[in-house]
Amino acid sequence: MSEQEQIRLGKVLWAIADELRGAMNADDFRDYMLSFLFLRYLSDNYEQAAKAELGPDWPKLPPEDRRSPLAVWYEQNPDDIEIFEDVMRRKVHYVIKPEYLWTTIAEMARIQSKELLSTLEKSFRYIEEKAFSKNFQGLFSEINLNSEKLGKTYQQRNNRLCTIIQKINEGLSEFPKERDLLGDAYEYLIGQFAAGSGKKAGEFYTPQEVSSILSGIVTLDSQDPKLGKRSKLNRVYDFACGSGSLLLNVRRHMGKHGIGKLYGQEKNITTYNLARMNMLLHGVRDMEFEIFHGDSLLNEWDILREPNPAKKIEFDAVVANPPFSYKWDPTEEMAKDFRFKDYGLAPRSAADFAFLLHGFHYLAKDGTMAIILPHGVLFRGGAEKKIRTKLLKDGNIDAIIGLAPKLFYSTGIPVCILVLKKCKKSDDVLFINAAELYKPGKRQNKLLPEHIEKIITTYQNRPSELKEKLENGNIFAARCVSMKEIEEHDFNLNITRYVSTTKPEEPVDLRQVHQELKQLSTEIAQALDRHNAYLRELSLSELPK
Repeated sequence: MSEQEQIRLGKVLWAIADELRGAMNADDFRDYMLSFLFLRYLSDNYEQAAKAELGPDWPKLPPEDRRSPLAVWYEQNPDDIEIFEDVMRRKVHYVIKPEYLWTTIAEMARIQSKELLSTLEKSFRYIEEKAFSKNFQGLFSEINLNSEKLGKTYQQRNNRLCTIIQKINEGLSEFPKERDLLGDAYEYLIGQFAAGSGKKAGEFYTPQEVSSILSGIVTLDSQDPKLGKRSKLNRVYDFACGSGSLLLNVRRHMGKHGIGKLYGQEKNITTYNLARMNMLLHGVRDMEFEIFHGDSLLNEWDILREPNPAKKIEFDAVVANPPFSYKWDPTEEMAKDFRFKDYGLAPRSAADFAFLLHGFHYLAKDGTMAIILPHGVLFRGGAEKKIRTKLLKDGNIDAIIGLAPKLFYSTGIPVCILVLKKCKKSDDVLFINAAELYKPGKRQNKLLPEHIEKIITTYQNRPSELKEKLENGNIFAARCVSMKEIEEHDFNLNITRYVSTTKPEEPVDLRQVHQELKQLSTEIAQALDRHNAYLRELSLSELPK
C-alpha cells in the first residue's frame, strides 16, 4: 500500500475517534481506540496464518454467513484443535480462540449483541494470559470497559462499544488487510493523539522526523560512519521508550533481519502497554523484544543490575528521548552506583545527565548512543559541568546537533542531540547547527526528508568546516572543533560559540558609496538652486544653502 493510502487510513480512523469520543478525554479514548486496532491486527494476522496452514480445509462460507471461517473449522474439527494450536504457537507464536477474534467481535457489534462487553473482557484477558507463550499480563490494564466514561449502566456501555467497534470496522473495510497497514495507522494515531495532548505527549511520543535522525546515526558504522550502515545490531536499547516508536524506527532502518533484539524501559504503565502493543502490531515477535515497566533512574530492571563488568549486558545502539530537566531525588547511596560513581550525580533540579549516564553505562565499546536533551546540558555549571568535562576529556562526546525550535509536541524550545561513543576514532567534536533547518508551521515546525538527510549526511562525512546558505536564505553550518578550543572555552559546549548561523553581512564597496554620495550632493545643490529661483520670482525668502 502506498504512503498516501496509509495516511488516508490514518485520517479515516482519526475522524472516527474525533467523532465518537464525545466528551471523553482524548487520552482516555486513545487507549480504547488503539486497543481495538491491536485486537484487529492480531486477529487478521492469525486468521491469515491459519488459512495458509489449513489450506484446502479452510471453510468457504457464503457471503451472507458472517462468521469467522476459523470458528466453523473449530466446530467441524473438535479433535484436531489442540494439535492445530500447537502448530500455530510454533509458527505465529500466539493463538486466539475464534470467539475472541475481531471478526466475531465486529459481528457482535453489528447486531448490537448484549454480550459484546463481556466477550471483549474475556478476549483481552485471554490475550494477556494465554494467547502468547510469553505472559503479557496487564497489557490491557488501563482499559476499563466498565468505566462510567462509556456509560452509567452496563447496557449503555455495551451500546457505546457496539457503536465504536462498528464504526472502526466500517472504516477499516475500505482498505485491504495488509500486514503493515494497521501498524502504520497505529503510529499515525499515536502522533495525532500526541498532538492533542500538548506537554503530556512528551511522555510517549518522539516525532518520527527526529526519530529518523537518531536512527540514521546509530545504525552507521561506529568507527567510520563513511562506511555506511552496519550489517547487524544485536541489541538496541531505549531506556525511556514511551510508545516504542524510536526503537521501531531503528528497526526500520536496519530491516527486520538486521536487529537481534529490541529492549525498552518505560515508567508510565499506560505508555508501557502502548509500547508492547506497538511492537506486536509492527510484526516484532514476542521473543524479539523485551519491554520492562520500571524506573530507569532507580535501575529496577534485573538484567541491568549485574555489578560484574565482565557479565553486564551491553547494547550496540542506545537511543533515548527522556523527559527534559526532570526533577529527581538521588540518595547518598546513588553516588556509589556503578553508573554514576566515576562522574558524580546530576543535580536534583535536572536529571538530564543521570539519564545520559544510565544509557552510556550499557553502551558497547563499538556502539553508538544518540540522546535528545535540552540545550542547558551544554553549558550549565556545577555538577553538570563536572560530568560534561569528564565525558569530553575521556573522548566520549562524538557530536552535538542543534535542532530547530517547535519540533516537539511537548515543548517549543529547541533541543539538541548528543552522540556518544566509548571508543571513537576522531579526537575532536563535531558541531552541527541545524537550528534554521525546518519547514515552518503554525503550531509546530516540521523536518522534511531532505532536512533529515542533510543532517545525517553531514554527521557521516564529518566536514572540518561547512557553511551553506539554504533556499529560505538561512544558514546551515557544521564544524569539527578541537579539544584544545573546547578547553579554552572552559568546556562550555554552547553550539553558537563554535558554529554560528548568523548571515554574513554583504561586503561594502566604500569607493562606490563615496561616488554615490558625491553625486547625490551635486543633485541636491542643483535642486536647491532651482527651487530658490522660483522663490525669488515670487518675492519669497530663499532657503539657506
